[in-house]
Amino acid sequence: MRKYVLKRVLTAVFTLLVILLVLFILMQLMPGSPFNDEKLTDDQLQLLYEKYGLDKPIIVQFFNYVKNMFTGDFGVSYKISKNTPIAQLIASRLPISIGIGFMAVFIGALIGLILGIVAAIWHDTILDTIATIISVIGVSVPSYVFALALSFEFGFTLGWFPMLYSNSAQLSSSILPSVSLSMFTMASIARFTRSEMMEVMDSEYMLLAESKGLSGRALILRHALRNALIPIVTVLAPLIVDLMTGSLVVEKIFSIPGVGSLLVNAIQSNDYNVVISLSFIYSAMYIVIMLVVDILYGIIDPRIRLAKEDG
Repeated sequence: MRKYVLKRVLTAVFTLLVILLVLFILMQLMPGSPFNDEKLTDDQLQLLYEKYGLDKPIIVQFFNYVKNMFTGDFGVSYKISKNTPIAQLIASRLPISIGIGFMAVFIGALIGLILGIVAAIWHDTILDTIATIISVIGVSVPSYVFALALSFEFGFTLGWFPMLYSNSAQLSSSILPSVSLSMFTMASIARFTRSEMMEVMDSEYMLLAESKGLSGRALILRHALRNALIPIVTVLAPLIVDLMTGSLVVEKIFSIPGVGSLLVNAIQSNDYNVVISLSFIYSAMYIVIMLVVDILYGIIDPRIRLAKEDG
């Protein structure tokens, strides 16, 4: 297991380095500069380039950039909030997006698993039909439509939850956006759980387990669900990152000060440092999640770990 984990970690680090190189190259190729102000003279521009290290050779800029990224020094904002440390900008927004995203993942995965298991066990019944309809609606309808509907019904009409995000009532004001974001995850997990559970339940493996006297909850949870978890985890992994890094439209609807709006503002303002920093954080989160998933593969099904170790 140690060899398997070490190999996955080294692969993750190498992948992150490649992503950093690609991000750096793309930002160098982008038109314009972070100092697009006609009032600035050439001498003033030169002073700004010297101040932020943009006058140094490309290779020096790259290595400085890699070192700074890995040490958490993202530099300062050029435009959005001049000379404000980017780490400070992100630190005030990222926890909000992660908190709402985590809640959305938890709600979506839990309800999706329950719907999928119910649909698989009682397939071709009214319960299966209801679960399928919910799944289709969850996949087809955009999250911002759910956000508007939930905000109007439970925020405006019934007054059960705040319509806008508030730092003084973070939990209650996070429920509606989290539920809105969880719908696609719930539907996706329900569909995959149903199909994988039905495939596993019709396998010879399950027939053998039944012939040994296993039945009921032990048969479903210990054997059927465990063997269906690998493709479910594969689907869930990228959704976790998407939700935890925020949804711009949902953030706008509920006035959530998350990282989604920060990224859009940075792109519109040519604030390259902020764009690179957020892209790096997104990439790092995705790689870490996929690393965890890869390790979970080896725990859920040791055959995968042994096969990769031999390879």
